[in-house]
Amino acid sequence: MFYILYGKDDFSLQQALEGIKNELGEQEMLAVNTTLLDGQQLSLSQLKDACSTVPFLCSHRLVIVKGLLGRFESKSGSERRATRSRSKLSSGLEELTGLADYVGQMPSTTVLVLIDGEVKANNRLMKSLASQAKVMGFAPLSDRNLSDWIQDRVKQGGGTISPEAMKLLAGLVGADLWTMSSEIDKLLAYCSGQIIIEDSVKQVTSYAREASIFALVDAILEGRRNVAQQLLHRLLQEGASPSYVLAMITRQLRLIVIAKDMGQKLSRPENRDRLEPTSDYGLEKAKKQSKAYTLERIKKAYHKLLEADIAIKTGKYDGDLALDLLVVELGQG
Repeated sequence: MFYILYGKDDFSLQQALEGIKNELGEQEMLAVNTTLLDGQQLSLSQLKDACSTVPFLCSHRLVIVKGLLGRFESKSGSERRATRSRSKLSSGLEELTGLADYVGQMPSTTVLVLIDGEVKANNRLMKSLASQAKVMGFAPLSDRNLSDWIQDRVKQGGGTISPEAMKLLAGLVGADLWTMSSEIDKLLAYCSGQIIIEDSVKQVTSYAREASIFALVDAILEGRRNVAQQLLHRLLQEGASPSYVLAMITRQLRLIVIAKDMGQKLSRPENRDRLEPTSDYGLEKAKKQSKAYTLERIKKAYHKLLEADIAIKTGKYDGDLALDLLVVELGQG
């Protein structure tokens, strides 16, 4: 048995791997008969040795190889020249193309699984192996598929979720299924058999507090002092510490500056990492805020944040009072 699992959705990929393991019998003995190999450093002879080993007190031996396909991804001109200059590495790659011939000779007791991230259609090793393997690709979910996934996950957990709550949850967390799965588990425990509604998401989901920070930043930068104070007091009443609120406001202002600096380049996937780990909702909010507020306005807010931070750390004011004064001063324009 031979599988190729690849794609950027590593949560679904891992779930598929667990499914393969579950089909192979008793898990404790399978663990003893499982070999994990680093495909970036692997030679064909090492792989053959692992695959040819007879399982011990178990029906199968599981061999998992991570990153092997990635070695055969097309490279830029400079990378190709560097690879050619390292003849030993180059010959090692050529040797690995012989894996296609070996797969047909593997013992019937061996289950080989190749795991990788994004793999292009012109990947040489993938092309040579695809006809012999069960190939499973895991691309990030689209918005519609994400909603279906949320609904199915909630149903599997014995719960139900309203369309409004599902939309809010998808917007706050995005397509990170590891985080989404964790948030759904918390919501199921919190609602305990009751339908998950919007208010449930706002109460439980950690990203909901992030959304409150965005609203607070909007109110501060727009000079809506009363609204900003209400949002601030709500966050503090919900258990957010003054240091957390201050840090999150500072973080959001930094994201706005970065988004303003990048402009249209921000839409490119490779540039999104500059905005630090943030939800899709947070990304879109930072982009909108970067267009709405001037750099001078953001700089002024930064200086006031620094003053509030110093006041708290030196004991001039306690945290709650320092934040209240910050909101009042920024609200004066």
